[in-house]
Amino acid sequence: MLKLSLLRHAKSSRDNPDLDDFDRPLAARGLRDAPEMGKRLAGRGIRPALIVTSPAKRALQTARLVSHEIGVPARKLREDDRIYMAGVPALIGVIRELDDAIGHVLLVGHNPGFTDLVNRISDGDIDNLPTCGYVEIELDHTRWKDTGRRDGRLVHFNFPKNSRGSR
Repeated sequence: MLKLSLLRHAKSSRDNPDLDDFDRPLAARGLRDAPEMGKRLAGRGIRPALIVTSPAKRALQTARLVSHEIGVPARKLREDDRIYMAGVPALIGVIRELDDAIGHVLLVGHNPGFTDLVNRISDGDIDNLPTCGYVEIELDHTRWKDTGRRDGRLVHFNFPKNSRGSR
């Protein structure tokens, strides 16, 4: 069994309208929420063997803040250009290329692709993965390349405004 976690980037700043979308940093709320979500994940014992993130500034900042809180070293964090603003087919492509020896991977990226991915590959039915929202999906196979439609089970869903967590 494989475990796939998805984390949407934390709240980003729109203070500078001239800044390219790719270069938008985290807002003050995002800088608070990302470490808080990391602490929640650490409290649940969540520690993926690999973090693969969009290289967009807000996603990379989120990945670094969360990885610090859950104790995943920087060398286990990789950027993948395909995650930036990706739809489901591109995201599944990233997942299917993962190394089967890695049993738990965390992807950090963007909506609407992440919400759509959760609903495509799991039994989850969520309307929206909020900023800094986290989902954990157990996949009923041992090879990443077998990831497809509805073959996973959503086992955890949490986000900053949800103080209790769910599932």
